[in-house]
Amino acid sequence: MDSSVASKVDVTARPSPWHAGELAMQRAAGVVEQMDAVGRRNLRDHLIEQHRKFYPQLPFVVLGAVDAAGDVWATVRANGPGFLHAPDAYRLHVDLAHDAADPADAGMHDGAAMALLGIELPTRRRNRLNGTVRRDATSDAGGFELLVEHSYGNCPQYIFQRDASFVRDPSTHTDVPPQIGDRLDERTREIVTRADSFFVATYVDREDGHRQVDVSHRGGKTGFVRVDDEGVFTIPDFAGNLFFNTLGNIVANSRAGLVFVDYATGDLLQLTGTAEVLLDSPETAAFQGAERLWRFTPTRVVYRPDALPLRWTPRENGASPNVRLTGDWTEAAGRLEAAALANAWRPFRIARTVDESSTIRSFYLEPMDNAGLSRHAAGQYLPIRVALPGDDKPTLRTYTLSVAPSDGLYRISVKREGRVSRYLHDVLKTGDVLEARAPAGDFSIDAHARRPAVLLAAGVGVTPMLAMLRDLVSEGLRKRRIRPTWFIYAARTKAERAFDEELQALLRAAGGAVTLVNVLSDTTDAKAGVDYNAHGHVDMAMLSEVLPFNDYDFYLCGPSGFMQSLYDGLRGLNIADARIHAEAFGPAGLKRTPDAATQHAAPAKQPATEAVPVTFARSAKTAHWTPPTSGTLLELAEAQGLAPEFSCRSGSCGTCRTRIVEGAVAYPDQLPTAHASEGEALICCAVPAASEDGTPSRLVLDV
Repeated sequence: MDSSVASKVDVTARPSPWHAGELAMQRAAGVVEQMDAVGRRNLRDHLIEQHRKFYPQLPFVVLGAVDAAGDVWATVRANGPGFLHAPDAYRLHVDLAHDAADPADAGMHDGAAMALLGIELPTRRRNRLNGTVRRDATSDAGGFELLVEHSYGNCPQYIFQRDASFVRDPSTHTDVPPQIGDRLDERTREIVTRADSFFVATYVDREDGHRQVDVSHRGGKTGFVRVDDEGVFTIPDFAGNLFFNTLGNIVANSRAGLVFVDYATGDLLQLTGTAEVLLDSPETAAFQGAERLWRFTPTRVVYRPDALPLRWTPRENGASPNVRLTGDWTEAAGRLEAAALANAWRPFRIARTVDESSTIRSFYLEPMDNAGLSRHAAGQYLPIRVALPGDDKPTLRTYTLSVAPSDGLYRISVKREGRVSRYLHDVLKTGDVLEARAPAGDFSIDAHARRPAVLLAAGVGVTPMLAMLRDLVSEGLRKRRIRPTWFIYAARTKAERAFDEELQALLRAAGGAVTLVNVLSDTTDAKAGVDYNAHGHVDMAMLSEVLPFNDYDFYLCGPSGFMQSLYDGLRGLNIADARIHAEAFGPAGLKRTPDAATQHAAPAKQPATEAVPVTFARSAKTAHWTPPTSGTLLELAEAQGLAPEFSCRSGSCGTCRTRIVEGAVAYPDQLPTAHASEGEALICCAVPAASEDGTPSRLVLDV
């Protein structure tokens, strides 16, 4: 069940530039200390010169006000440029007359707390201000002044660029009366579901009795606001400035007001009601870019046709780059449906293929069951199975997804070197079908970590590294900080090296946060400084030349010799084992040297030395595992005519992961690299464990 922030976070806090609700949200995001300094630096009690020059340029303004019943309303009001001006740094004059059709107008009386947002859509500039209305009996026709309490600039994220023009005298009002109700009708629902932005007003009454109102912009892809059958809005909250003015106000006071603008017609939809913040909704992870969700339930709905004298024309390619990094509700619903099918084999059509090099081909896959794509972590692999000619059962393989979660698609990039990969290269074509299960694997990267990352790839080992780099850049742009990264890519020849253009595009997008080092062992027909940066093989001597002195996390993927030599070299430099992450497939997996702290951990279970009865529960079969002739539990199951799923037979892919109903297992060679939770076994490399108390052991598996 979804939970509100208020039920999960203690809102008591030390004196701060933020009120208790804002602190609650900052605490939930883990940024309280960071934002304390930011707040003291940026929450000004005056307008800086830049903002004083900004306001007179605007043809409209967004306002937030509270009526006598305590309902908060957001509104948009327009007038000729210059209707906003600052006589000094502590006052903003707002030249707007009363408008009885606007429900927010009731909260614009003398002494009222009010919020204002100046926003310039063509440039994406915006400035937020809140304070107190000052108006006297003779000033109604000439507007009012807003005495500044807080003033600060906002980031330009999620704003769609539009150009405005007046279609009538802004001092006149439409003759079309407002439509007032408590629910959305067909027209007003259409405005919401087609919107790529809206404005939200909230407020909080502080402990000292002072009221503080806020109004802010929200944007996303068209339809980013979902309305259910009961009229409840669900809205994703994307990465922002971490002030949490809006959501913090909602934590402290659930009342909220929304206004939607139909930019083509000048219609306004104003709603007031209640809101709640959701911290742990399962839909959050399914909605690309969402860091949390919030809900709004309207209690009053005011639709005002032709309310504004302005019409806006969208600019070509005017969508914010940040919006492109977010998802939509259709995609989120598909991801949730796909998550429910995580253990099922699903049909995927090959949408297209791309030759990335002389040996590597990419296959773009799309589901045929319309269930969407399971969200994956950058670096994970996709289990697939294909029916090879002449075989009586499908063959399983795992291929790394060479895309980031934000790409919203599945792409596997396969080197032509084995029986299955040759079949993919030589037989399958666009339109053909293969089966796939949900992505899996533990090799991934934290795009938001502060420590610089070094991605070391050789050959087709570039595929998880490319996915990681795509994720680092995408998430870095979304959060406005790209993790510093060195991407060191070794290939035999230039012709065999894949993704050159894609890597160059990522470098440009990263703006200097990523350094690419291309290494070739055969430089025939390649030009130094253009086609490659270093000649030979990646070793510790080369790393010492290209890496500045720093504290890194290392990620390795490539042939076993490449990874083992680099791992041993890094450990020789006292790089902690926990700082070296590797993707290793096959029986020649990476042999690690544990850190001292790990060596003192609880000893692993020991293999049984006597016969153990093993029951395969779903198959109603029992066999006696006898050392050493019975081999692994997978081999024991196959000897009974069973066919559990597997791929690598070395504990590196996790395909054979099986639930343990009773008993325990051990891994006689070395711990597998794939993850198995408590109560699970990787049967391709596991055997029954010896009992700890000397009693006869028994093992029951869900096979």
